[in-house]
Amino acid sequence: MKYANLRRQAASLKKNLFDQGYLDEQFCQVEDLQDEANPNFAEEVVSLFFKDSARLILNIEQAIIGASRMKNECTSFRNFCGEENTEGCTRTFQKVKREHAVLRQKLESYFQLLRQAGPAGTATRPAGK
Repeated sequence: MKYANLRRQAASLKKNLFDQGYLDEQFCQVEDLQDEANPNFAEEVVSLFFKDSARLILNIEQAIIGASRMKNECTSFRNFCGEENTEGCTRTFQKVKREHAVLRQKLESYFQLLRQAGPAGTATRPAGK
């Protein structure tokens, strides 16, 4: 009886994850690959995902070219991945994507203005920086 109750709880949690948009059909496909010889396959794949995604985010952080807002979101994302916090990962990943898009647009505008202004002598820092 105890195991049946735990399975119902797990099924309910999984349904909630789908309903909230954290999971999609691809997760079911991963679970379908489990069998008696490899009963923890999905859990192992998810653990690898968090490990690999945290590493990739660290690589992005190291490649950031002074984009402090994006770096902050990447750091938050990496921390949530390290904690295996799915909700936090999803939320901060959306912020990383948003910051990336905003930064790209703003820097494209900046460099377009610089091209229009012509060559400059040396780079200057904004006042107070």
